[in-house]
Amino acid sequence: MTDEEIVVAVIDDDPSIRDALGRLFETVAIKAELFGSVDEYLRVSKSHPANCIVLDVRLPGPSGLDFQTQLVRANNRTPIVFITAHADIPMSVRAMKAGAIEFLTKPFRHQELLDAVRNGIEHDRLRRAEALALADLQVRFASLTPREREIMALLAQGRITKQIAGEIGISAMTVRIHRSQVISKMGARSAADLVRMADKLGAIIESAS
Repeated sequence: MTDEEIVVAVIDDDPSIRDALGRLFETVAIKAELFGSVDEYLRVSKSHPANCIVLDVRLPGPSGLDFQTQLVRANNRTPIVFITAHADIPMSVRAMKAGAIEFLTKPFRHQELLDAVRNGIEHDRLRRAEALALADLQVRFASLTPREREIMALLAQGRITKQIAGEIGISAMTVRIHRSQVISKMGARSAADLVRMADKLGAIIESAS
């Protein structure tokens, strides 16, 4: 992802605040898209999701906290920076426990917001990189034969060659050949690396065993 592709969504029902934040992000070359409600954002987010959301707590329709709950339930981990003029401790604790990057009370310093948003963007970079890496592992795993998947699952459980051979009824030499194929297809550097890959694949590996 290039800096030109990064988008911060600002969701606030106060037009003056939206415009001010839009100008602030423009000064540091961050593209901001401005919305007056959660519903406005949802109408465009499926085709153009944000890398970080600056979200007011009190909004017409779903509140910022309600929207955060909705995203968590959908396993959407887009980083959120909350802003509000009406903060209280239970509200901020709820937001942070649900994974918010920051909870800022208006008026806040511009630098505080910029730092929080940059932190959110970096979280999003890492999240997307991890998702791409996992997708690549899944493609590699799908290229394995059923027998190779079975052997990879057993290797991930700590089985040695003789144990695998006895468990599935093939020779130790055949197990070694399959293991070599698995390591090659998965792009693993070693058996230990293969185990780490299996750990990332999680339930997919378990279903093969």
